[in-house]
Amino acid sequence: MNGILPLHLENLSFAAGGRTIIERTNLTLEAGTSTIILGANGAGKSVLMRLMHGLLAPSAGRVVWSGERVRRRQAMVFQRPVMLRRTALANVVYVLKVAGVDAADRSRLAREALAEVGLTQLAERPARVLSGGEQQRLALARAWALHPEVLFLDEPTANLDPGATREIEAVIRAFDASGTKIVMSTHSLGQARRLGDEVIYLHQGRVAERAPIEKFFPVPSTTEAGAFVKGELPWT
Repeated sequence: MNGILPLHLENLSFAAGGRTIIERTNLTLEAGTSTIILGANGAGKSVLMRLMHGLLAPSAGRVVWSGERVRRRQAMVFQRPVMLRRTALANVVYVLKVAGVDAADRSRLAREALAEVGLTQLAERPARVLSGGEQQRLALARAWALHPEVLFLDEPTANLDPGATREIEAVIRAFDASGTKIVMSTHSLGQARRLGDEVIYLHQGRVAERAPIEKFFPVPSTTEAGAFVKGELPWT
């Protein structure tokens, strides 16, 4: 089966409420590298990821995947994931049902996914009573069960304490090690260094800079990125 990568953004723009949020963006995302999206408040990070994932339709330009059956081969986890009114196990089973997985396999695959994120003991617990970190791990388990080729992560640890953040980062590394392409926005420069291979820096809805992690942080090539790294610009 051919992969769905590379992903091409061709002259991509998005406007809402009379404001242009993403403007004439051209990007190609390849398999292999973990891509971190950085930028100040309002730079368009979340909107760009939603456009790539297909949750938003562009105002102009195109999002072009290289393969077929894209929806079943990519997933997205949000800063505040929505939990269904059912157990942790049933949350994962439901995702597998929607994806068309045979009923006989759903429970086994769901339990395997819960084990991957360390939630085996909470399989029968109602999802909505889990802690914030546990809910985020459950959201990652729902994604893991689908074995996506691409995983979009929109600030997945923004509301978590350091311990929960470490647990989430461990799961993200497991996705990366399994061959899943990671595309993640984060407000944490330290997290970008720990998890990323490259940085895409957005400024006012445009890609201002793209560079490997080892080059971006020591010597940003743009004034805007340099100020951001020094903490002179706000980030989300």
